[in-house]
Amino acid sequence: MEKTIDESIQGQALVLDQKKENKRKLFIESYGCQMNFSDSEIVASILEKEGFNTTQNLEDADLVLVNTCSIREKAEQTVRKRLEKYNAVKKNNPKMKVGVLGCMAERLKSKFLEEEKIVDLVVGPDAYKDLPNLIEEVEAGRNAVNVILSKEETYGDISPVRLQDNGVSAFVSITRGCDNMCTFCVVPFTRGRERSRDPQSIMKEIDDLVSKNYKEVTLLGQNVDSYLWYGGGLKRDFKHASEFQKATATNFAKLLDMVAIKYPKLRLRFTTSNPQDMTMEVIDIMAKHRNICKYIHLPIQSGSDRILKAMNRLHTRQEYFDLIDNIKSRIPDCAISQDIITGFPTETEEDHKDTLSLMEYVQYDYGFMFAYSERPGTLAAKKMEDDIPLDVKKRRLAEIIELQRKHSEFRHNSFIGQTVEVLIEKSSKKSSEHWSGRTTQNTVVVFPKDQYKIGDFAMVKIDGCTSATLLGNAVGYSDNN
Repeated sequence: MEKTIDESIQGQALVLDQKKENKRKLFIESYGCQMNFSDSEIVASILEKEGFNTTQNLEDADLVLVNTCSIREKAEQTVRKRLEKYNAVKKNNPKMKVGVLGCMAERLKSKFLEEEKIVDLVVGPDAYKDLPNLIEEVEAGRNAVNVILSKEETYGDISPVRLQDNGVSAFVSITRGCDNMCTFCVVPFTRGRERSRDPQSIMKEIDDLVSKNYKEVTLLGQNVDSYLWYGGGLKRDFKHASEFQKATATNFAKLLDMVAIKYPKLRLRFTTSNPQDMTMEVIDIMAKHRNICKYIHLPIQSGSDRILKAMNRLHTRQEYFDLIDNIKSRIPDCAISQDIITGFPTETEEDHKDTLSLMEYVQYDYGFMFAYSERPGTLAAKKMEDDIPLDVKKRRLAEIIELQRKHSEFRHNSFIGQTVEVLIEKSSKKSSEHWSGRTTQNTVVVFPKDQYKIGDFAMVKIDGCTSATLLGNAVGYSDNN
């Protein structure tokens, strides 16, 4: 997926309920996009059956796994620094084994074992079911690598263990891989071809979450709008499907409609969308159902047609404007967020101004903005010189961030005086006397706790805001409880 909700690359130790029969201890960290965090839940489920409990204490771990991101150079640097920390701990615990999972493992493969001597096993995103065998290899004193990409694996038969569990919200993966060969992006090379998951297995997973009183589900994929199930196989093979398969196929709009109808009290989100694949059918389904959140993450990357073409983004500036106009006409209160890369090879000041003018047109609620960093193996790295000076990249990025800050402030101020529905997720980081939750637009709201509890839908009157948060007071419960 092209972006993350927190692309600052945060890592967090993830914890499972302890099972007495499991004696080995697993410490697992994830970095990068939501898909990595979702994959870590699959890994934890697989290893739970192999006798592993997770631990918050790195020093106690028998097995340490880090689920990695390769989308930017900074993400890989973060992982290498964590490996240094593991190395220091391993000196006091020589039996501890260290594994690298995910996109960085797929990109570097066995080279990882040479570059990072502490690493014992390297496992790509489609090889997690082989972890028990790989661990046996490591315990026998041999390094282990499996980074073979699959055209079929979706892990639809694995019931994830909810690691970052607030008991309120959860991710449900619906697609894996990506067929959009953006010239700057490593995802097609690290996660393979795009394939969709059987809708019955998706509904079964959501059934389980609803039975456990979860209140919100995010349908997850590198490109959710490309979801297409016709009985199995890759999206590109659909042209060879039978007429019956084509007539009964489930696309993303149908899946979204199906989930919204069956679970009217469940909040639904989805991420990430690709502008070229988002259809009016999806927008109309969003407008139809109250329980589908009014928020779309819609990466643009650049406002310049010339740069969009160089990036192999298969849409134009005007087509993006048309999509934005259609969203706002059908869902007037829909929040929209962006991904923007500045300093892409050959980007001129005029191209940069096109990006700023596009931002002024859309006035995004949120944004995730980065200076271009060359990623080995991508077409941009092979064919284009990284020719924009670092100081120019930084200056352009600062201008983009400042404009987004202004637009976010404008959007937040527009909520003052309104009463909004908030799903309570946790205590506020800054005050134990306040709850933190999100609106349908994905905006964070903080308000006094009073009698409310985690998992409640509260109606909150907004009377102020900060640069990133709405502030208010609850005035009652939502009828969604």
